[in-house]
Amino acid sequence: MAALAVALAGGGCYGFAGGGLPPHIKTVAILPFDNLTPEPLLTQEVADALREAVQGRLGLRPSSEATADAVVRGTITRYEPDIPLSFQTGELGRNVEVTARRVQLTLRVEIYDQREGRTLWTRESMIVDGEYQPPDEGSGRRKALEKLVTDIVDGAQSQW
Repeated sequence: MAALAVALAGGGCYGFAGGGLPPHIKTVAILPFDNLTPEPLLTQEVADALREAVQGRLGLRPSSEATADAVVRGTITRYEPDIPLSFQTGELGRNVEVTARRVQLTLRVEIYDQREGRTLWTRESMIVDGEYQPPDEGSGRRKALEKLVTDIVDGAQSQW
């Protein structure tokens, strides 16, 4: 999550002096992601994960979209909460029980520098997932959201 600071800081468009953020990136707005899935809670969960990363780890101040130096925005395009991963057969091979499952999210993400008027980083089809033991879908979703933040950071850093 800490790497999101780096992503917001430059994403390949800026150089770093001493490893700090570009001087004009002090505030950020995390916009609600459009949600094309039937799972309404994802919008808030994605926003919360990103907000925690930029505020708690980056030290960027939250701001409204109108006054933010940078914005993070996107679309949740797909949510698969129940992908079977492993199975166990019962006696005589009659019953099959799923012992592990995966949650998978597909998103479009953009980090945009409003002051400079340019996209710092974008990914059109980002896929993140998280494994869980049934019936704890929530733990799989949390793992997927952690990967989302890490993937945004890694992708932006690779653009340098």
